[in-house]
Amino acid sequence: MSIGIGAHIKRERERLGWSQARLAREVCRAAGIANAEPITRHEVSRWERDKRRPREWLPFLAAALGVPVEILCAPQTTTDPPLPTLADFLPAEDPLEPLSARTGGRLGMGQVDDLQQRVHGLRLADDFLAGGDLMRPALRELRKAVRIYREHSYSELTGRQMLVQIGELAQIAGWIASDAGQREEAERIYRLGLSAATQAEDRTLAGNLAGSLAYQLSNTGREVEGLTLACAALEGAGPDAPPKARALYFDRVAWAATKAGGAENAQIAMRALGEAGEALAEDSGGTESPAWLYWVDAGELQVMESRVYTELRRPLRAVPLLREVLGQYDATHTREMALYLSWLAVAYADANEPEEAAATAERVISLSADVASERTAERVRVVMARLAEYADVPEVRAVLDSAA
Repeated sequence: MSIGIGAHIKRERERLGWSQARLAREVCRAAGIANAEPITRHEVSRWERDKRRPREWLPFLAAALGVPVEILCAPQTTTDPPLPTLADFLPAEDPLEPLSARTGGRLGMGQVDDLQQRVHGLRLADDFLAGGDLMRPALRELRKAVRIYREHSYSELTGRQMLVQIGELAQIAGWIASDAGQREEAERIYRLGLSAATQAEDRTLAGNLAGSLAYQLSNTGREVEGLTLACAALEGAGPDAPPKARALYFDRVAWAATKAGGAENAQIAMRALGEAGEALAEDSGGTESPAWLYWVDAGELQVMESRVYTELRRPLRAVPLLREVLGQYDATHTREMALYLSWLAVAYADANEPEEAAATAERVISLSADVASERTAERVRVVMARLAEYADVPEVRAVLDSAA
């Protein structure tokens, strides 16, 4: 297969660790254009996908990348298609492109700090409230933040920090939308956030957004896409990402591989779980982690490990882990308690302990009753389907009848 100029541009850009937006700015600088930027991230994307040729921009493109023009134009062949990167998952058009006439005035760091506080508050609220309760305020905040970014003028530093906050807001808003069962809306939000994080050149945040979307894809019948994106998120974040972030990305690869099924993917999942533990062990406090990683700890890794074992039908390993985690978990986190108990119920059923499975399922149903979460509703359905195999056991029959 022949490699076009687009693959060369993408390779050289990634060699420098630049985003498409960064390359667009550097091309404009190389061309001596200071006050306007006729080349945008979208134009670079079109070049890399061979949808459009750089033509008159080619010398400036080569100068920005620090390579001869001949390198970009050299014909090459390859037998394998290039691996997907996060750039392949960006929205086709830029929903964050600033308006040509910005009438909102000058944006300062004070406003960015205010947005940061609201994003953090929304993230903390998600620990206690379900997606159905938070969907409206989350979307309202996101739309407002995007409008402010597009309508105002700002310094380069302020603009980048604003993009970071939009990316963080999109991650939690996407998570909330997914929890509320609004999957298409969640995917759009995640992709918007990925665009913001990429333009801000925050690789760690981009990895979190991509991993969050991969998690949704893996849970909604798009397992192959989920695994591809989870691997791209890990690769895109790079080895210099904070240890907690790498642990999170390995966890998502483990889950995506588990959902994808097959013996080979099961081995990938096991290796990823080990890598997650090793990454977290490197977190000695010397490397500062973003605030949004506050919840990633050994307990969360145990939860994922136990879920993987449950999915792989290894209940003798899953049950002790889940019981240990649940024994230490904060009961005020109702949704998470219901979710984790649902995995324990399934693991008990797999271990041929239907009475224990029934008792645990009762707790799941009770906790889920007043939680506006599609995730918990789906897990209740999974638990009920698994219990149905033991319908002749009196304790199970009672739970099934009650649920019906």
